[in-house]
Amino acid sequence: METYQFNVIAKIHTDFPDKFGLPRQSGIVKGLTGRIVFEPEYRDFSAVRELEQYSHIWVIWIFSRAENGKKWSPTVRPPRLGGNRRIGVFATRSPYRPNPVGISALKLEKVENDKKYGPVIFVSGIDMCDSTPIIDIKPYISFTDSYPNALNGFAGEHYGKALDVVIPETIRAALPDDVFNQLYDVLSEDPRPRYHDDPDRIYGFIFCGYEVKFRVCGMILTVVSASRLP
Repeated sequence: METYQFNVIAKIHTDFPDKFGLPRQSGIVKGLTGRIVFEPEYRDFSAVRELEQYSHIWVIWIFSRAENGKKWSPTVRPPRLGGNRRIGVFATRSPYRPNPVGISALKLEKVENDKKYGPVIFVSGIDMCDSTPIIDIKPYISFTDSYPNALNGFAGEHYGKALDVVIPETIRAALPDDVFNQLYDVLSEDPRPRYHDDPDRIYGFIFCGYEVKFRVCGMILTVVSASRLP
């Protein structure tokens, strides 16, 4: 079998230490930001020269949080379909594939030349955990990369069906405005696995230094607590 070796060129830093709570695709929650920091051997600002001429970039990355050593399967059970229907792996964006590679179209906010880290790329619309390894960055070109009339298969069946989010005022008052706004958008997209439907179950995840707990009944998500981590 022919193989190739890829180098990790950078890592992205985000407010999600774990997978739970992450948007299922890039760009769904536009306010979520990240910071791409290059590995030492790639910290040459000339490598990103004129990148800011583009409004968006493609980021190619590794599913580093997927189960190591898990054998790939030609079919998978997408959570979006309730976990009870098998789909061909190449008709999904499942991390359990022959090569655990992800791709995200992100908005390029700015590029800074940091004294310590060299070129740092600030992006928004992220869908990656903190410290996700990146193997390439390419400019997004709208006249070749965008197909507005493209079919979205099963992935488009539930898109746009946002939950109503209820955050009690006592919890809201303890959250900075930027954290509250981003958290609200994250929760409205329903972070739960699609096959979960238990109104009494309390879910939790860590976001932006807060442990957030919530429950869902029907189309209403209610935040139970949001505690600042030490």
